[in-house]
Amino acid sequence: MKRIAFLCLLITFTIGAAAQDGFDATFNLNGYGRASIFGGGSAYAVSSLFSELSLQPSVKTNNALLESDIRIRTGMFFNEKKTELQIRELYVGYKSRNFDVFLGNQIVSWGRTEGFSPTNNITPDDFFFLSSDPNDQKLSNFMLKVNYRPVIGIGLEVIAIPFYKMSSYRFDLFDMSGFDMSGLEQFGQFDTSNMIDFGNDMVPEKILANGSYAVRADFDFSAFGGSVSWFRGYDPYHGFNVVSVNWATGQPVVRISSMPYLKNSFGADLAAPLGNVVILRAEAAYNHTKNPNNNMYIPNPDISYVVGLETNLWGFMIIGQYIGKYTFNYSPLIQPVLPSGGSAAELLQYAEDMIDYENRMFNRKVFNQQEKTNHAAFLTVTRSFAYDVLSAECTAFYNFTSNEWFIRPKLSWRISDALMVAAGGNYMRGGEKTLYGYSSAILNGAYAELKIIF
Repeated sequence: MKRIAFLCLLITFTIGAAAQDGFDATFNLNGYGRASIFGGGSAYAVSSLFSELSLQPSVKTNNALLESDIRIRTGMFFNEKKTELQIRELYVGYKSRNFDVFLGNQIVSWGRTEGFSPTNNITPDDFFFLSSDPNDQKLSNFMLKVNYRPVIGIGLEVIAIPFYKMSSYRFDLFDMSGFDMSGLEQFGQFDTSNMIDFGNDMVPEKILANGSYAVRADFDFSAFGGSVSWFRGYDPYHGFNVVSVNWATGQPVVRISSMPYLKNSFGADLAAPLGNVVILRAEAAYNHTKNPNNNMYIPNPDISYVVGLETNLWGFMIIGQYIGKYTFNYSPLIQPVLPSGGSAAELLQYAEDMIDYENRMFNRKVFNQQEKTNHAAFLTVTRSFAYDVLSAECTAFYNFTSNEWFIRPKLSWRISDALMVAAGGNYMRGGEKTLYGYSSAILNGAYAELKIIF
C-alpha cells in the first residue's frame, strides 16, 4: 500500500513540478477521499468495504493539456482483501477552437438517453464495483480521439482504440447450480454447484487489426441535437464460450470463458424539446454480426432502440423510457430430449447437447435475445430540497419479456461545500435461471458513503 501511495503522489507532484518549471502553465489539483460500505445481500453480509483517494491533477498551457484521475483504493471486495492503484484517466492533448486531439486513457460515453444507450460501444464497465455513483463502474480505454468542428453546432469525432478491453461481469461469483442436467442419473448423482468453472478471459490478439474504430457526426442546435455514428470492433459487452468439458471426476465439469465478438454498429440519437417543459430523447443502433449460429458467444444481428421523455414537474426531474430490441434471424432453441433406454454413447451425447443448450440459453440472456423482441421500461425521478442541500432520487427498471426488475433509491446530503454523505440501496429480482436471479444474491443490499471533496 505504501508503494502504491508513493507512486500516486510521485505522479502528481511530477506533473505539478513540470508545470511550474519554466512553463507558462496552469496546474490544478482536485480530487476526493471517501469511505464506502455496501452489504446486506444473501451471498455476502458485506459485499464491499473500502476507502479511496482520488487525485485529479491537470495541466493547461496555451493549447496543450494533461488530464488525469488517479485512484488509490484499499478494502474488502467479496471477502477478498485488495489494495490497488487505478489509473482511471490519464491523457494528453491539444485543444483549439475547431480541432482537438487527445491520446491516452480516456472514458468516452456516446448517446443521449439515460441508463441504456444503444450507441455507447466505446467504454467497458465493471458492473461489480459497488459504489454510490454508477459512473464509477466505467473503465477507460487507451485511445486516440480527434474532434473537428467545421462550423458552430456541427462536430466530427474519430476514435481509434488499439487494444481491446472487456467489461467485467464477475459471473464467477454466481451460484450456477441452476443449470439443468436432470435425467443423467445414469452417470451418478451430480454436484451441480461444482459443475461450472469460469476460465481465463479469451481476448483478441493484440494487433492493430483487432482494434476498434468509431466515427460520430454530432449536431447540436437550439431546436434539436442529434448524431449518427459507426463502430467497428469487439464489443465490450461480451459473451461466453464452452472451452472444455471434463468427465474425469465422473460428472461433467464445464469450463466457460469470456469471449468477445466482432461487430459493426450503425447508430443515431436525437434530443428535441416538445414545448417548454418536455424533451424527447431517442436512440437506436443496428448491430451486425457474423456466424452467430456457429458460435454461441456471438449474438444474432439486432436493432436496439430507446425512446424517452424528460420533464421537470413541480420540482421533480422525471425521465421515463421505453427500451426495445428486435433480433433478426431468430429461432427458438430446442431443448434436447433424453433418449429412452439409450446406450452409454447416446446418454453421453445427450449430456453434451444439454451443456450446449444451457450455455446457448445463458448467452441469449446476456444479449437480451431470449425472444425475437424484448421490451422494457426505465424510470428515474430526482428531487432536490433545502436549496440543494438534500437530494433524493430513485431509478426503477422492468423487463416485460424476462420479468426481471430492479429499484435503486439514493439520498444525498451535502453537509458542507466539501463534505457529503450518501445512502441508498439496490434491489433486483428475477425468476429462476435469469441474470437478475443469479446476481441478486450478490448485488442486492444497502450502502453508505462519506466523501470529502477538494
